[in-house]
Amino acid sequence: MRLLFIFSLFIFSCNEKKTQPNLVFIIVDDLGWKDVGYMGSDFYETPNIDELSNNSTVFNSAYSASPVCSPTRASIMTGKHHVRVNITDWIPGVDPKDRLLIGPEDIHQLPLEEFTIAELLQSNGYSTMYSGKWHLGSQGFYPENQGFTINKGGFEKGSPMGGYYSPYKNPKLQDGIEGEYLTDRLTNESIEFIEKRDISKPFAVFLSFYNVHTPIQANLNHIDYYENKLKKYSDNTIQITDEGEAISVLNQRNPKYASMVHSTDENIGRLISFLKEKNLYDNTLIIFTSDNGGLSTQARVAPTSTKPLRAGKGWLYEGGIRIPQLIKYVDQKQQYLNNIPVVSYDLFTTVVSHLKLNFSVDKMDGIDLSNLSNEKNKREYILWHFPHYHGSLWKPGSAIRNGDWKLLKFYEENKLELYNLKNDMSEKNDLSSTYPLIVKKLSNKMDEMLIEMDGKVPTINQNLK
Repeated sequence: MRLLFIFSLFIFSCNEKKTQPNLVFIIVDDLGWKDVGYMGSDFYETPNIDELSNNSTVFNSAYSASPVCSPTRASIMTGKHHVRVNITDWIPGVDPKDRLLIGPEDIHQLPLEEFTIAELLQSNGYSTMYSGKWHLGSQGFYPENQGFTINKGGFEKGSPMGGYYSPYKNPKLQDGIEGEYLTDRLTNESIEFIEKRDISKPFAVFLSFYNVHTPIQANLNHIDYYENKLKKYSDNTIQITDEGEAISVLNQRNPKYASMVHSTDENIGRLISFLKEKNLYDNTLIIFTSDNGGLSTQARVAPTSTKPLRAGKGWLYEGGIRIPQLIKYVDQKQQYLNNIPVVSYDLFTTVVSHLKLNFSVDKMDGIDLSNLSNEKNKREYILWHFPHYHGSLWKPGSAIRNGDWKLLKFYEENKLELYNLKNDMSEKNDLSSTYPLIVKKLSNKMDEMLIEMDGKVPTINQNLK
């Protein structure tokens, strides 16, 4: 009887391990809020992502932690506001010395002292793998130094150095056969990892596509389709408008970019089909997100549009920070819509909570998105801080959101702008002179939060004459 009891405990323990949920975390680089079908793109086609949205929670007001990549990725990895880890620009950034302001010095790698989501997953018995763009430090600070057992393609560069076709010029990814496409390869590596895994352990795969980052290089399997599709549009020319010293694109009409979006969607579909074939889909937490807004605003015509949002990547207007985001929770079967503002560092806390990992999130900046009805999870403010000049022609600034109100601060001009996002998602009507008390409240809160996180601001360039 005692032996039977012990054997029963053993069987229960094995079954418990087998049913521990898995994690697939998909990050698409530079994917804009309107770059997917379910969010209303009228040119790009994303049938697989759209299908995923049908049994996921759709976050209509999801934000990246930053309008550029490295700070957001640091927030995802640590569950902290990127200001706390002093990564406030893409790595290494370009701080010009001939402008009115000098951007603050930040660090160029995610410190090894930071406890990453991968290290947490490992400590909870997960097999971990990173596939794709890293951009959080060079040799000694790669994914394998931060909790990922396997690293395929993650190194210090933020764009594919050899382009999207092999040879890749990537020290962490062997070149493929002639004509191999990088996005296909990274997905293949992720599928192979899951297929060959130790089945006694749950898995966590971070698939971080280089798509749809520049260079804008057509996917040869899909470019003809989109070039022909474009011919059918009566308004098939790109429309632009001025945004400060930059140009913003107002419509999605770039077939090369469309082919890159399509390829990304195709590969997400392949991965999901594989999970379903192996009966892993229901028991897998799937997160789909972007690291910043779409590249719609720069000195020349950009590849995509974030309209009706204003500006794009590199800017703290909505187009630079609002992103598409889906979460398919374990065993989720239907779609839920969520309009509550959420942000990248919430994803760490959500993974911890939903996977029931052994970790206290009390000191994290994120909230649990799987339990937004909990009063403890009510967030009053979201702060963005990008105190650097950027190639998109953005000038140093910060922003804060409280309810429907959003305040932007521009350091060079010492200027504040106030918008009501409920009535003015496009941020056309500056209400700062109409509501001075709200401006004061949000400006004070911005300063308070930056001080609490030891946030650094730009300084006057003393070398200018």
